[in-house]
Amino acid sequence: MIKKTAMITIAGRPNVGKSTLVNTLVGEKISIVTPKPQTTRTRIYGIVNRGETQFVLLDTPGFHKARTRLGEYMVGVVRESVAGVDAVALLVEPVDNIGTQEQMLIEQIKANGVPAVLVINKIDTIKKPELLKIIALYSAAHDFAAIVPISALKGDGIGELLDELEKFAVDGPPLFPEDMVTDQPERQMIAEIVREKLLLCLEREVPHGTAVEVSRFSEREDGVVELDITIYCEKDSHKGIIIGKNGQMLKKIGQMAREEIEAFLGTKVFMETWVKVKDKWRDNIAMIRNFGFTE
Repeated sequence: MIKKTAMITIAGRPNVGKSTLVNTLVGEKISIVTPKPQTTRTRIYGIVNRGETQFVLLDTPGFHKARTRLGEYMVGVVRESVAGVDAVALLVEPVDNIGTQEQMLIEQIKANGVPAVLVINKIDTIKKPELLKIIALYSAAHDFAAIVPISALKGDGIGELLDELEKFAVDGPPLFPEDMVTDQPERQMIAEIVREKLLLCLEREVPHGTAVEVSRFSEREDGVVELDITIYCEKDSHKGIIIGKNGQMLKKIGQMAREEIEAFLGTKVFMETWVKVKDKWRDNIAMIRNFGFTE
């Protein structure tokens, strides 16, 4: 029975492994993961029940220099998420210098007076003497409540991290039902799966200028789910790249997405996909809100 809750923000620069960590902690894939920066665009809640404690983990966009209105929204999400929580888990890479993004996040943590745990990810890529240097460097920069080395990908140090985060739990009933693992509705999860495949299959700026909308979700009597998916991009040339020669790229993206959506929903899926151009939508406030990026 849940008797305590801990709301924890997972913050860090792009590509440090925040979504991988949240997925590992939750035990299911609730956040899309790609090698490209700025994969996560909005705040996603992951829910972990462990003993008498419910952890509510806030997976946030990577903290970066915004170049579009969408980017400004993403940075705003990070700033807001570092306030009003029980603690922040600052996730960093194992390098022996504190980057600009990390310095700014530490300043945000200090300004909000919120306790923080430093989480050094990817420790399987370095040796112990290097790790000790990094620990000393960050210890001098801020009085972290704890420093926990982990490998989010391999699961090393995850139990120790939860032990430390549990120290910030407060008495109270669960914030979410105990059978929930995320606050994301099915349509949003499906749209994110499609966007993940766009990021994995396409290069350069093209996938970052895309948004995905599930315009139809209906279940037939035989259990098959019918989906209409619209992919929006910013340029006609990008549309051509997404569709590909003889439609082969769009077919590849659709097949990869459909297989994962079927596994997610536990049923067969019939999916139709279209590509439309919305010029400079990432700088259009109305369109950003239309795609669900709201404060």
